[in-house]
Amino acid sequence: MHAVRRNVPVWLRGLGTVQANFAVQLRPRVDGTLTQVPVKEGQDVKQGDLLAVIDPRPYQAILDAAVAKKQQDQAQLSNAQADLARYTSLVRQDFASRQQLDTQAAMVKQFSAAILGDDAQIEAAQLNLSFCYVASPFAGRIGLRNVDPGNIVHSAEATPIISVTQIQPIAVTFTLPQDNLPAIMQAMEKHPLDVVVYASDATTELDRGVLLTPDNTIDATTGTIKLKATFANAHHTLWPGQFVNASLLLGTQANVVTVSATSVQHGPDGLYIYQVGQNDTVSVQPITVARQEGDIYVISSGVTEGAVVVATGQSRLQAGAHVSVREAQAVPAVVSKSGS
Repeated sequence: MHAVRRNVPVWLRGLGTVQANFAVQLRPRVDGTLTQVPVKEGQDVKQGDLLAVIDPRPYQAILDAAVAKKQQDQAQLSNAQADLARYTSLVRQDFASRQQLDTQAAMVKQFSAAILGDDAQIEAAQLNLSFCYVASPFAGRIGLRNVDPGNIVHSAEATPIISVTQIQPIAVTFTLPQDNLPAIMQAMEKHPLDVVVYASDATTELDRGVLLTPDNTIDATTGTIKLKATFANAHHTLWPGQFVNASLLLGTQANVVTVSATSVQHGPDGLYIYQVGQNDTVSVQPITVARQEGDIYVISSGVTEGAVVVATGQSRLQAGAHVSVREAQAVPAVVSKSGS
């Protein structure tokens, strides 16, 4: 095969974990009997959908009592204000003492303060009543139910009634060596960076997304930087907690010399290839490899464009051997004249 020039994408690869953008464990905030869980496990819900109901009757009764108390205090306030108006008129005519007027004015303030306290009691009762109806704080997917209807629940319980996790969109966090961070930051200033995630076999593509941001600190114990990417997850191929292989497309190296990975050999003095020269004679050519991308090597020195290199059968070759070149359709191959 020939050494060729091509554009080679620059991929940075790391192990990642799928995580939800939003996840919540819904626990009771009031005591009472769990009467309803009107959703199914695994169901997709929207923001505001009703997920659970705790018996609201005790809290409705408390609210009704607070409202009645306010109405009673309002009636007393109205009466006190009327008396204050009468005392004010009598004081002007010297038919009532100043002390009686001051006492009645204090009574009006007392009932006014009582109504403010009633408003606070009503607000607290309304809040507790609203806690009886557990709604989804965001759109997501329902998890497995932990508490069945009919059970008594308490606000201090650690066990959640149910959980909600956002699946679409979803995020993946992965780590890369800290030395890659400057190049990543420079590339992010130019354009959004694509991220592709694969299954544990590193070949099955799960989804494609965009890099959101690197973390704001480097892990001093490992010398790595954590990065976060977002994915639409249209087909639910990503699941929170899932381990994946993440590949970040940093950019593209243009017009570089490349050879097949099968052409590169490892020797005691470094990497080399078998190059076919004049008269179809094989020579050992030391090379410097910049990096590997899949099944190709990017060569920084040692091989020029168009050079003929041996792709297979190197174990039966030595320097100075004569070979015949045979081009294959898929992968160019070089074999010796002796048929080896």
